[in-house]
Amino acid sequence: MREIVLDTETTGFDPESGDRIVEIGAVELWNHVATGETYHVYINPERGMPDEAFGVHGIGPDLLDNPRPPEKGEVTLKDKPVFAKVGHGFREFVGDARLVIHNASFDMKFLNAELKWMGAPLIPIEQALDTLAIARKRFPGSPASLDALCRRFNIDNSNRVLHGALLDSEILAEVYLELIGGRQPDFGLSTSASSASGGGEDWRPMPRGTPLPSRITEDERAAHEAFVEKLGESALWTRA
Repeated sequence: MREIVLDTETTGFDPESGDRIVEIGAVELWNHVATGETYHVYINPERGMPDEAFGVHGIGPDLLDNPRPPEKGEVTLKDKPVFAKVGHGFREFVGDARLVIHNASFDMKFLNAELKWMGAPLIPIEQALDTLAIARKRFPGSPASLDALCRRFNIDNSNRVLHGALLDSEILAEVYLELIGGRQPDFGLSTSASSASGGGEDWRPMPRGTPLPSRITEDERAAHEAFVEKLGESALWTRA
């Protein structure tokens, strides 16, 4: 099962009032395992950003009548593509995968507004899974923000100084797996043999780039070798 964990950053709260998307970040999961595939884009909203958004999103005041130049680490948007230039690529990346979003109604409202304005197919609201609703149902009365859930599940979000869409989607992917029970990868045992295309239900997560270090101590290794030596040439471990 393919899922896309997604987050957006916007200029405000209401697309019908002129607010626009300025950033989209997403990570791909397959059978609850991160594949390493991501989607990330900054977008020129063709309008100004409110002053209070600079320190939150890490975006410089290049679209406002503001004399302050962008500070180190801030992203400028005036040279970024408008949504109409990236919308088809985003829609293609998403496809019919389930979208995992924290406060899904907010992001879906903006995404579908942008898609509507460019004449692209909308994303059915039923395609989205709201982790905020899951958290409130599982922990009624408790804080359900992304930061609060990170604290609850001991997920490191120390790099979340700015609300970047890609970083937030990566953190949300960890939170999501905890919310559904901390499910571990099933190693694809329920799927059929992989195909040459690498897609569909027969997909497998890629092997680790770096093998995990051995947990056997030198004393344990020496004891095992001594034990095998006592078994003679018929020992299973000595066969080619």
